[in-house]
Amino acid sequence: MVFSANGIDLYYERTGQGDPIVLLHGNGEDHTIFDTLTTQLAPSRTVYALDSRDHGKSGKVKTLRYEDMAEDAAAFILGLNLRKPILYGFSDGGIVGLLLAIKHPELLSKLIVSGANTRPDGIKGRYAVSMKITYFFTRSRKYKLMLTQPDITDAELNTIAVPTLVLAGSRDIVRDGHTRSMARSIPDCTLHILEGETHAGYVVNSEKLYGVIEPFLGG
Repeated sequence: MVFSANGIDLYYERTGQGDPIVLLHGNGEDHTIFDTLTTQLAPSRTVYALDSRDHGKSGKVKTLRYEDMAEDAAAFILGLNLRKPILYGFSDGGIVGLLLAIKHPELLSKLIVSGANTRPDGIKGRYAVSMKITYFFTRSRKYKLMLTQPDITDAELNTIAVPTLVLAGSRDIVRDGHTRSMARSIPDCTLHILEGETHAGYVVNSEKLYGVIEPFLGG
C-alpha cells in the first residue's frame, strides 16, 4: 500500500487485527526486517510496517533529515486515523520515534526504541570511523545522515509524555553510557540492556524481540 505525505509516497504493509502498532526500520533497511515480529504481533495487533523516505519502496529524496521522517510518521498516523498507536522504532527508526513523541505528544500511546542515539557522538568510536570512511568513498546521503544528525537535547527528551521502553544490546554500536543517559532523561522510561546482544541481532527477523517488548505492550 502507498500513503502520500509531505510530497512523497510512503510504502507500507498492514497486517493483523486489533490495536495499532507502527514499526519503523533502521538506516538502509526496509519494513521486511520486521517480518518475523509482524507475524507474532498480527493475532492481537494491527501492524503498520513502513518504508521510510528514500528506503525500500518509498519515494526518493535528495537530502535526508530525521525531522522530515518524523513528520512523515505524524502525517501517516493522522492520515490513516490511527488512534493512539504504539510506535516501535529500531536504530534510525528509534530516533524518528523520539522526535515524533517530542514534536507530536498527542499522537502515541507508548513508544519503544532500540539502538537509538540522540547525537552522532553517541555512536562508539570505531563504528563512527567506519561510517566516515564509507561516506568518504560513497558520498551516501544515508551515511551523511548518521554522521551529522540527530541533535536531540536532554531537555527535549524530558518532554516525552508517553510510557517509553528503551532497548539496546550490551554490544550495541551505541555507547552504553549514551543509552543510559537518554533513558534517564525520559520521564516515564524503562531501560532494558540485552546482555550479549549486538545492535541488530535481536531485532532483524529475530524471534527474540517479541518476547522483550510483549510485556510492555500489554502492561
